[in-house]
Amino acid sequence: MIRSILFVAVILSAFATDAPAQTSVSDADKAAITQTALDYLEGWYAGDAERMEKALHPELAKRIMRTNPQGQSRLDQMSAMTLVQFTRGGGGKNTPKDKQQKDITILDVFGNAATVKAVATDWIDYLHIAKSNGRWVIVNVLWELKPKKE
Repeated sequence: MIRSILFVAVILSAFATDAPAQTSVSDADKAAITQTALDYLEGWYAGDAERMEKALHPELAKRIMRTNPQGQSRLDQMSAMTLVQFTRGGGGKNTPKDKQQKDITILDVFGNAATVKAVATDWIDYLHIAKSNGRWVIVNVLWELKPKKE
């Protein structure tokens, strides 16, 4: 028994590494991360394709897991180009200004990676934002539609 415990301890110590200390996040980076999320949401509401495109990495993957009434799920995906085209086509322009929800919460930042929760009028997005060539851009989005209000 003691030999087994020692073996496990040796194995675990072999995988242990000195993890780098949590990097501090500058106020400028926090502001840039927030601005990227706002460019995404406000670009959508304004139908501003250029602003939307500025917020996105060209290889963006935006995904939602949809489940039908029979309980079968499928993963739907949208590219940066598709999202920019939807925005150019009018996006959320039909959402009245007083109904345009744009709540941004930075959940975590480490180095060049950030996770952000963006709450919009009809959906909630979990954004993965990365610093690419000195600029924060959205790389991944996992989203859910809010339940319809009756």
